[in-house]
Order: sequence, then structure tokens, then C-alpha cells
Amino acid sequence: MLDPHELYELTDDLPDLGQPVLIQALTGFVDAGNAGRLAREQLLTSLESRPIARFDLDQLFDYRSRRPVMTFVEDHWESYDEPELVLHLLHDDDETPFLLLTGPEPDLQWERFIAAVAGLAARLDVRLTVGLNSIPMAVPHTRPTGVTAHGTRRELIVGYEPWLQRVQVPGSVGHLLEFRLGKAGRDALGFAAHVPHYVAQAEYPAAAEVLLASVSRSTGLLLPRDGLRSAAEAIRVEIDRQVAQSDEATSLVQALEEQYDSFARGSGENLLAAESGPLPTAEELGAELERFLAEQTRPNNEQ
Repeated sequence: MLDPHELYELTDDLPDLGQPVLIQALTGFVDAGNAGRLAREQLLTSLESRPIARFDLDQLFDYRSRRPVMTFVEDHWESYDEPELVLHLLHDDDETPFLLLTGPEPDLQWERFIAAVAGLAARLDVRLTVGLNSIPMAVPHTRPTGVTAHGTRRELIVGYEPWLQRVQVPGSVGHLLEFRLGKAGRDALGFAAHVPHYVAQAEYPAAAEVLLASVSRSTGLLLPRDGLRSAAEAIRVEIDRQVAQSDEATSLVQALEEQYDSFARGSGENLLAAESGPLPTAEELGAELERFLAEQTRPNNEQ
């Protein structure tokens, strides 16, 4: 392996951070409801922050598979949306410092990147690493947003009930980082918010709010959520309005509610909305609702 330390540049004017929490929220993996993006934006726009480390993305990024956007105006190139992989230093509402890793998930050199992040975490005396994700589930928007918690020690996720038993999913850098940290005896955990699959392609701020609430609960950080809460309420009203326009859509939501309530009572089945393989009956019904909502949200139907 090439030297992991050569993948990044760390500023040399860092204050005393104590033993900070590191939140990793990379893009490129599943982000149902754009919950990860909304959570990142909430933190970066609401709290004091500054970049303290930048990664050499040319070593990690496949530009041809994820071509960055360039803007052309009349006779010249005006701008280039340069991708960046950055470690930020932020302070929560109680002025407690913590770290936030943002940017595109690396396409290349996963093990070297993970070694680099683990080295940074050790260098900065990180006490806990927390990953953020959101996944599409066969759940209704009319029930509380659930979350799947996982960690390198069960003690890190006390109070969270498992939604899944054994399942195989495509790997991601964030999940592999948690796995490697656990093997090294370091504390790491992650949260995956459950997003109704029929709104998975739209913004679902309720999931972002749940992610930040879960981080606060597990770390003690005071993270701002007010903007997400009000946005979630507005989205809920809009979805309710659209569903109420169709008796069929109403019955489909009710079917998902019945499955959700059955699961909550301990007799339900796997609610993960997998991309392949057999799906639960309520998932098939939910697909009809998804098509209905897509028709309602076309530009011609916008208010």
C-alpha cells in the first residue's frame, strides 16, 4: 500500500480538540430522500466550521464515471464544480468541537483511504466515528421515521432495536471504515434512516432530522435540527394532500401502515426495499403509490 499520510494535507494551526467525535457523511452511496445531503447542509450552514484537512481526490476519484459539472456561457467555460473531499472542524450549539468528513465516496484505493482516515482519527484523538446513511424502506410516511443502528460494540447502540436480521448489501467506504475500525478496537457506529421508498428520490427532511437526533443521542453533541423539523412538517402536509386525491393511493398507504404496525408488534417481515429479489406485498402496492406521486409532482402539476 502507498503511504496513506500522503493522501491528505492537515492544517498545522489546530486548537485543542479534546477527544472529538468524527461524523463521516460521504456522497455516492445510497442516500434515500437525500437525507445525508440535507444533514450535511444543516450542519455546515448552521454551525461555525472550517476545513482542516483536504484529500488528494485525483488519487481516489473516477472522473469519467462521475463527471463533474462544467458551465458553458456563450463562448467560454465559466465555472467548474470541482469535487472536494474535506475534513471540517465544527462546533455544536454548546461550542463543543467535532469533525465532519464530506465529499464523494472514493472510487479507488479504498484501503489506503480508510488507513488515512483511521490515521487522522488517531492523530486527532477521535473518540468515536459515526456514519450517516438513509435507505428506502417499505414504510409509510404517516409513521415515525425509523433508523437502523449498527456499531463495533453493542454498548454503543443501546436502545435501538434491530430492523433486519442477516442481509448482504453492496459495500461502501463508510461501512468498510466502520468495519476496519472495529477490527482495530476503535469505537465506531452508524445510522441508516428509513425513508418511504415512494419518496426516496425526493427530499425527505424527516430522515435527516432523525439522523442528527440519533447522533446527538449517541454522542452528546447538541446539533441543530429546527430547520429540518419545519421542512419535514411541510413535506408531510404536501404528501398527505397528494395521497388524499386518490382513494387508491389512500388504500396503498393504509396497506403500508398495516405492515408497519405488524412489524412494530414483532410479527412483521423485512421492510428493506431491495432492488432485486422478491418484494413484500406492501412493497408492490407501494410501487403503485410511487407512480401516483410521480404523476402528481410533474412540472405541469406544480402549484
